[in-house]
Amino acid sequence: MPVMRRSKIRQRLLIMLVTGIGGMAAAAISFASAVYDAANPVPVPVIGKDQVVDTGRWRVTINGAHMSSLPPTGTKPFEPKRFLLVDLELDNRSVASSNVFMNLITIKDDVALLQPKPTYYLARDKWIASAINPNMPEKLVAAWEWPADRPEPQTLSLAIGKQIYKPRDNLYGAPNWFDDGEAAVVELPVTQAVETTEQ
Repeated sequence: MPVMRRSKIRQRLLIMLVTGIGGMAAAAISFASAVYDAANPVPVPVIGKDQVVDTGRWRVTINGAHMSSLPPTGTKPFEPKRFLLVDLELDNRSVASSNVFMNLITIKDDVALLQPKPTYYLARDKWIASAINPNMPEKLVAAWEWPADRPEPQTLSLAIGKQIYKPRDNLYGAPNWFDDGEAAVVELPVTQAVETTEQ
């Protein structure tokens, strides 16, 4: 009986030792992989306008950019202003209506804007956009108010964010979409638009 107990104890110790070594090896490999990925990031593709970008949750197409003295509504401001307007198309690939595209596009240039996030307008009725429905592509206009003391840009670089879906997040155990860096950088020229004023 004592011999059998010793044998079982040795077996358990051996199992614990192998399990511990395996766990430490897995942790070391995971750490090394994270360090390697941080030291050697995958370059973000740089593309031109009219190309579809798959961000995970959205399909985004940047169609053009221009400067204007009018916002997308067409109503002339009380004080003279300049707006940078970007024409784009969004397709919601998720199963629910969503308005989280508000943080999807950022200006990549070093110019610091007074209004870092654009206001989005529906191209079809020139009003502020809300949630976009799944599988119903929508044409939008992203509008930044351009600082009066800055020269107007001739070209523009736009970073398009990427999102991944997790069936269970680490905090609540619920499904959600999470930011995951940049999907692409779109470089395009900025043109001057022919404007019609609405009184």
